[in-house]
Amino acid sequence: QVQLVETGGGLVQPRGSLRLTCSASGSTSGYHGMAWFRQGPGQEREFVAAIRWSGGSAGNTYYADSVKGRASISRDRAKGTIYLKMNNLKLEDTGVYYCAAGRPITSSLATVRGYTSWGQGTQVTVSP
Repeated sequence: QVQLVETGGGLVQPRGSLRLTCSASGSTSGYHGMAWFRQGPGQEREFVAAIRWSGGSAGNTYYADSVKGRASISRDRAKGTIYLKMNNLKLEDTGVYYCAAGRPITSSLATVRGYTSWGQGTQVTVSP
């Protein structure tokens, strides 16, 4: 099974920017989608963004309403890597950001159950 490793988290000021990286070790050819989720303190894990990894809709991107216009997910298939760039960060963006990979169908793209492989997460703290 693929191992996913997230990097790039840290402390960021409000209205700042960051870029997270998720690197997959092993073959990703069996995956249909990769995504970012986050989990704030005392909250459930929530969808942030996803990108189709393979198939006819490869490269299509999807975003949670809370980050639409501020986030950009991209991929480098040759490197088995996805990125999440976020701008204009808000306090409520604080949380542990997780990378996920799987074979989600359209209806499960934004759900935890749509993914079978998860990284350990990277902490993002937005604070003055």
